This record gives sequence, C-alpha cells and structure tokens, in this order.
Amino acid sequence: MNIHGSIALVTGANRGLGAAFARVLLANGAAKVYAAARDPSSVKQAGVVPVQLDVTKPDQVAALARDLRDVTLVVNNAGVFEPGPLLAPQSADALMRQMEVNALGPLRVVQAFAPVLAANGGSAVINMLSVLSWLTLANVSGTYSASKAAAWALSNGLRQELKAQGTELLSVHAGFIDTDMASGVQMPKTSPDDVARIALEALQAGQSEVLVDDISRQVRQGFSASPAIYLGTGA
Repeated sequence: MNIHGSIALVTGANRGLGAAFARVLLANGAAKVYAAARDPSSVKQAGVVPVQLDVTKPDQVAALARDLRDVTLVVNNAGVFEPGPLLAPQSADALMRQMEVNALGPLRVVQAFAPVLAANGGSAVINMLSVLSWLTLANVSGTYSASKAAAWALSNGLRQELKAQGTELLSVHAGFIDTDMASGVQMPKTSPDDVARIALEALQAGQSEVLVDDISRQVRQGFSASPAIYLGTGA
C-alpha cells in the first residue's frame, strides 16, 4: 500500500507511539490522519483530525466507522499494560481489562472498518503487537502477554479473512519502545518514530509481519532453541 495520499485512522493517537504514527504518516504524505483518543481534546498533534474513540465500546466503534467513510488505512495502536503476577488475586480482572483493549479492541475496529476499507479499494490494517505476544516475563507481564498473544492470533486470522476483499494486514512486533508505558524499563528502547517509520516501510513493501528491533528478532529466533525461549525466562 502506498502511504502517500492515504487517509488513516490511528487509535490511541494522543501520545507515545500513536502520536508518532500520526507524525510519520503526515511526513510520508498521508492526505488525512484521524487521531482517535478517548478524550479528543488530549490530541495535540498539528495537522490531524481529532476524533473520539474508546475501543472498549462497540457502539462508539460502529458509529465512528459510519462517520469516517474515507479511511483507507487503520492503525490499531491503542493498548494498556497492567504489570503483576498471574497468581495475584486481581490478575483475572487485570486480564479482562487488557483483553478488552489489546485484543477485542482491534478486532472490533477491524470488523467495523472492513466494509469501509473494501469500498475504498481494499486498503490496509496495521496491528501494533509486541515481543510479549510470544514471551512472558514471570511476575510482570503474564496478563499483558496473554492479551497480546490473543491479539497476535486474531491478527493472523483476520489477515486470512481480509484477503478476500483485498485488504492487507501487517502485524508489528517490537520490544521496548521509548514511551510512558516502558518508562520504568532499564533496557535499550526504540524511539516511537522509528517504530512507526519501520512499520510503514514494511506495509509499503507488502509485508505481513515486521520485527522492528533486535529484541523481537532474538525472541523469534529463540523459538527454535532447546528449550524454546517462551518456555521460561525467569524474572
């Protein structure tokens, strides 16, 4: 897909990686960028069109798809992270909250916008995933990793179904990104603008999945190790 002239919807676009996607889209010639956030007044990026969207509210997702009939690219970026051990009493509630945003949110958005994308020539979807789609950090990322693993599986299924209408789906895996979500992590981080740039380059190249940094590539390679990396990392 060619980014130049595209009309994009970016979820979670008020800060961090979402704001970076909006910037990089505009820099690469996108004709319009809808910047979605629960509170559209929190969107400060110049040149975008702020819109209200809570991906956990199906009626709001459906209404936005009815209003934005010109969208040719959907970037599912909205996400939440709640750290903690799986054996903690509150972990089931934390899992449900993260599933609502990280897995069901992108599914709802793709379902709602698929007819719009089909009507506009097929177009494309970018689903922002994580290296933690494949890896669980003990006592830290159990519920988040479960939600992102579900999002990865859903992305793989949606990609196959969207092919029939000519819509591409790109899954983006990254390690630690230099945003508020990873502010407490003392490890190398990739700038959000670089993540967005690499993702858009991969989309234009027709890729279905992209690993944007060394961490995601190393974890993927660790699938074939013995024992496989996902079987236990310690913490």
